[in-house]
Amino acid sequence: MKVIRLYMNNRLRNFNYIIGCEKTGQAIALDPLDGEAVLSAAKAEGWQIKLIINTHEHHDHIEGNPTVQAATGAPIWASEHAIGKIPNVARGLIANEVFELGSMVFKVLPTPGHTPVHVCLLTVSEKNPILFSGDTLFNACAGNCFNGGNVDQMYETFKAVLKPLPDETILYPGHDYMKTNLGFSLVWEPNNEDTTYWQRSVESLQPNDMPYMTLGQERLYNPFLRLESPSLIAKLEASGESITSSRAVFTALRSRRDKW
Repeated sequence: MKVIRLYMNNRLRNFNYIIGCEKTGQAIALDPLDGEAVLSAAKAEGWQIKLIINTHEHHDHIEGNPTVQAATGAPIWASEHAIGKIPNVARGLIANEVFELGSMVFKVLPTPGHTPVHVCLLTVSEKNPILFSGDTLFNACAGNCFNGGNVDQMYETFKAVLKPLPDETILYPGHDYMKTNLGFSLVWEPNNEDTTYWQRSVESLQPNDMPYMTLGQERLYNPFLRLESPSLIAKLEASGESITSSRAVFTALRSRRDKW
């Protein structure tokens, strides 16, 4: 398997992904925004796009669907709950189902929160799992819940779906927000040496050069994966938050990030 990451150079800083089977040349276009860019990148690899998959229904994750579909005939797959919200969905993906394309094997993870219909893809055919997290998990942050989302659902997703994933899982998020998110993280854990290290490491990098982090690395500096950190809890309480549970930490962080 080979993954092509395309930075869209737009205001929302989207990443598009093409996931290709190097044995068969079959590929998936994941969350296409710029359909022409996706088609061009697939052609450069000699791949045939056989599937279009959307993690959720927001416009910046589906706008390239018609262009890619017109050129390739690839069907559109999304959550079964996204049928009617995303045009022309041919197959509704069921929570925790496993599907194959060529030699690639994926598991569909139900990850509501950013929107009720959000799903992530997890590879189960690779030595190190890869998580295509859409707008659920970003480098150093969780997705927002502005447009039809629910912070309690997002917390449950982090607790029940993301927390059990192994440290070696490689993260492929839907947007490049790492620099901004690291700055937010340092507000709430100013003495976190890992956060400081990565802030310095990426400050001069362009989006196309941003690192691919593992969940093990994220757990060292992403505050939404560090809900039991004593220093984080103390900082929130000092700011006036009443912290009674991990859910309260998550909710307080998301509220603060919304305004930051």
